[in-house]
Amino acid sequence: MAERRDLTTDPLLLEALLQARRGTAFFARKLNELADGELDGASLLPGWTRRHVVAHVGYNARAIARLIEWAGTGIETPMYASPKARNHEIEFGSTLSPIALRNLFDHSAVHLNVEWRDLPADAWHHKVKTAQGRVVPAEETVWMRTREVWVHSVDLDNGASFADIPVPVLTRLLKDITTAWASRGTDAGLLVRVSDQPVTGQETGEESGGSRAGGQVTVSGPLAGVVRWATGRGTSGVTATEGGVPLDEVLAAPKWI
Repeated sequence: MAERRDLTTDPLLLEALLQARRGTAFFARKLNELADGELDGASLLPGWTRRHVVAHVGYNARAIARLIEWAGTGIETPMYASPKARNHEIEFGSTLSPIALRNLFDHSAVHLNVEWRDLPADAWHHKVKTAQGRVVPAEETVWMRTREVWVHSVDLDNGASFADIPVPVLTRLLKDITTAWASRGTDAGLLVRVSDQPVTGQETGEESGGSRAGGQVTVSGPLAGVVRWATGRGTSGVTATEGGVPLDEVLAAPKWI
């Protein structure tokens, strides 16, 4: 039997799909390293156990698959019926037996992968709406999933770190975060400096924040540490100064989602 391949031939999209699939495989590996009893342990997300993280990642795949179905058929199929329904789904999923929870992740990942694979090339440009109300082309779903699986692999608190996430993913994620801050004006007086990677469109190794008024705080560190801080997952590996004077503690990053 001939191997089934992605219908799209766009090289950039194929590369993005590969990154998402690698992230899914990485999440699966960290999940499979956990014994069933360890799923009850705390994740890095306040109030969520590892069970919540697995349930969220599983149902997220189903939700994104609905957007791909929308792009392919033209029939509107929202990610979730409502924010309340999404939250209820995650809470319910967290109560599943270990084998059911693992199957949820495995089966939903396969389903999404098939939907991506079989989407006609021209349908990737069809518009869909995210749970936040953004209208985006279907190709944006690949990044949406990439971000989920790589970051939540770390949230399982099973040895993965932001240093395990590929540099292109970290770079785009930081750009997304700083763009969100800028759009809300929550980055006023904040400068984020990346010490080990050039950032496109900025000075080498530097990602600008908002206002340069007095009292500017600069948060510095390697890309992985800066993204960890920017996503609200800790300050290890980053330092902060105010007006050039080192601070004893690094301030919490502004909210980004």
